[in-house]
Amino acid sequence: MEVIAFCSILTMKRVVTFPKSLLVLLLILTFWITFILFQNSKKIWTVFNLPNSLHSWNFISESPFPKAPLDPARLPKETEMKVKEIIEKLDQLIPPRPFTHVNTTTSATHCRATILNPQDTYCRGDQLHILLEARDYLGRRKEYGGDFLRARMFSPALMAGASGKVTDFNNGTYLISFTLFWEGQVSLSLLLIHPSEGASALWRARNQGYDRVTFRGHFINGTSQVLSECGLALKSNSELCQYLYAQDQEAFYCVRPQHVPCAALTHMHSENKDISYLSKQEKSIFVRSNVGVEIMRNFKAISVSKCNKEMVPVKKKCKPGMPSTVPSGHVWKNTWNPATCSLAAVQMKNCLRGKFIYLMGDSTIRQWIEYFKTKINTLKSVDLHESGKLQHQLSVDLDSNINIQWQKHGYPLVGSSRYSVKEIECIAQVIDRTGGEKNTIIIISLGQHFRPFPIYVFIQRALNVHKAVQRLLLRSPDTTVIIKTENIREMHNDVERFSDFHGYIQYLVLKDIFQDLNVGIIDAWDITIAYGTNNVHPPQYVVENQINIFLSYIC
Repeated sequence: MEVIAFCSILTMKRVVTFPKSLLVLLLILTFWITFILFQNSKKIWTVFNLPNSLHSWNFISESPFPKAPLDPARLPKETEMKVKEIIEKLDQLIPPRPFTHVNTTTSATHCRATILNPQDTYCRGDQLHILLEARDYLGRRKEYGGDFLRARMFSPALMAGASGKVTDFNNGTYLISFTLFWEGQVSLSLLLIHPSEGASALWRARNQGYDRVTFRGHFINGTSQVLSECGLALKSNSELCQYLYAQDQEAFYCVRPQHVPCAALTHMHSENKDISYLSKQEKSIFVRSNVGVEIMRNFKAISVSKCNKEMVPVKKKCKPGMPSTVPSGHVWKNTWNPATCSLAAVQMKNCLRGKFIYLMGDSTIRQWIEYFKTKINTLKSVDLHESGKLQHQLSVDLDSNINIQWQKHGYPLVGSSRYSVKEIECIAQVIDRTGGEKNTIIIISLGQHFRPFPIYVFIQRALNVHKAVQRLLLRSPDTTVIIKTENIREMHNDVERFSDFHGYIQYLVLKDIFQDLNVGIIDAWDITIAYGTNNVHPPQYVVENQINIFLSYIC
């Protein structure tokens, strides 16, 4: 403002009379101030964080002075309000629970499960209801809910399985409902994954910090590489590089190595840090023997028969936009059968003829392109001159005009193996530069890599992808967009960072955010529970059944 004041004084007429010597002094001062501002203009633009380019993560700003502890980039007002609204809902769903000793937590052994409609034989299509009373290790009835439970019915001899529905009455009792989809001997399972006190502790710990996983950026410095700390949020007084996707204000940061420009970042890997936000007492809840404990171990298999019921009405073909149910279907003879629609018999290569398939996300959707390559021998991989497991993949069949590509989502990407970040992009950015039309299909999978970080990060990403899909469907309404939810994963693998409890919350968030759009949902969460895989990368036959739903959606 001082410069403007000086200029105004110099251009005013007959307002103030200056001695000649003072006027000369003012002119000299004005010249030097202008010169200094010109020389430091780059630094001034950086200080005010005014972007030179609004295209992608590749916008780099270098701070001219040490920074205070840095939080994630500021969200647009509308997104910020939506994030806050969702987090408030989740806080109500997962309230703080008192915890003084492990004996006061829910005990699978002491819980009481009672079949409400006991019968010698049940009929196919019936509902079977179980009332669960949660009790602690001292046998006392729990007075509040929130236990993280997983219900499943299965018949190993028939290669059949389905999830059950859990209704929490928030008073220590639960209703477990099973739909008896098939005939035969059916076993029932109800696992206490985490007691309510554990779920509450995981929720608090998750949202307490970004530093359970740290990232190491590889910068080129002449002929050698320099490693530097990176992350979604950094507490550092050092000069920082900011990699910003300006449209959605999604940023990633690295401490700038000395004498190395920010643009020299080439690769990344992550490391688990010995940091926990759980107390010593809380950690006792998550020892292996307390995770995923069977509640109904004494239940005998039930018998289900046909009962001469009327024929089941013919279901409509599965298509995007259909409402989801719990359970969403069942496995029979190792084949997935949706509950509310039927899968069409589709010949894969004919279905994909003339299609452009964009697979975007994590390694669970990368399994899809690997499956396509094993089943269509005319698909040829194109060398894109990248390296590592997370390299961009492209497979084409020129005669059938099939184009299938997979690319990783943007930060965060958790993995000890080094991966290239030279072409890393946000999914929203990729969608925005996709024209879209009736032969373009986009499949998105988000979740696993977000589990170790505050839920804020996942909600923001999901909302930004939602907005990009909304824009795409406005300009190209005949484009097919499909959301694949997370798979369940190993129960005992690094619970604080990767528990399925975190995945389940993200699953609920994703379904809530995308419910207003005409997109297809592949409920991989429910499918992998039905199969009972407990593997972040399920076997090929599970991937095949996920893809069968996809093929039915598009052909």
